Amino acid sequence: MTFPPPLSPLTHLTHLTRLTRLPSLPRLPRPPGPRLSSALLGATALELFVLAGRLAVYPFGLTPERGGSAPAEAGPPATTDPPAPAPAPAPATTVPPVVPAAAPPVVLLHGFIDNRSAFVVLRRTLARHGRRPESLNYSPLTRDVRTAAGLLGRHVEEICARTGHSRVDIVGHSLGGLIARYYVQRLGGDRRVRTLVTLGTPHGGTAVAPGAGVHPIVRQMRGGSSVIEELRGPAPGCRTRFVSFWSELDQVMVPVGTACVDHPDLDAVNVRVTGIGHLALPVHPTVAAAVREALEAPEAGEDDATATGTTSAA
Repeated sequence: MTFPPPLSPLTHLTHLTRLTRLPSLPRLPRPPGPRLSSALLGATALELFVLAGRLAVYPFGLTPERGGSAPAEAGPPATTDPPAPAPAPAPATTVPPVVPAAAPPVVLLHGFIDNRSAFVVLRRTLARHGRRPESLNYSPLTRDVRTAAGLLGRHVEEICARTGHSRVDIVGHSLGGLIARYYVQRLGGDRRVRTLVTLGTPHGGTAVAPGAGVHPIVRQMRGGSSVIEELRGPAPGCRTRFVSFWSELDQVMVPVGTACVDHPDLDAVNVRVTGIGHLALPVHPTVAAAVREALEAPEAGEDDATATGTTSAA
């Protein structure tokens, strides 16, 4: 019997190499690399910068805002006493001229564990263009979106009675937008709210809810919560126009599409913002300008504004 000649070490290594060589596998698609990474890195850096600034101004927003008509009320006492009969009719004749003002007041509603200081940039932008922004601080101890929505409703009624306007606009950031939507959709607030603008609001519920085990109102921002399910219900004849700003780099809205209003009964426009994160939405100048434009849009002719808009805040 003859045996094949023994393999040399080199030949043996070659055989092993051939045996261990696997068929080539299809390459997995690479995630969008450098551009997305650089954008995310830039947005994260901006978020940290905004957070530092927010912490610096936070104490200044802890006190409730004085009513928008406070300066007007201070006017009559300033008039001298000699014309005593004049001060009495003055308040009655001073209030009606406010009624015909072109644009309604704007109510600003902050997010979770925040206060009115979050709207420093937006307030300045609106005031510069003749709007009258007013802020509402709700307590961080508020445990229910419904309770906060009721508080908002009372605040809106007070503003309407004080200014003579029958309707207002509302801008809400994050949880503030959800509270405002609940007021509009579930508490009849659509008769008072002309336009509701939301910034990074979890309309569909978010999977990122830090502190959900501790704070009940945070649990209500999760997908499938009783509040989110109520807002999915029918809302026939809702008179409020919705404009929702959402960012593709918002790390608090998971998935990011949850910040869009998706309801068959609501007149809603979803505006995509690029290049910024959750905290920067209410303070970025480009977003502030876009919010102002949304509020200035004519009330008639919104039927043709059903497509998702796009704006860049890079």
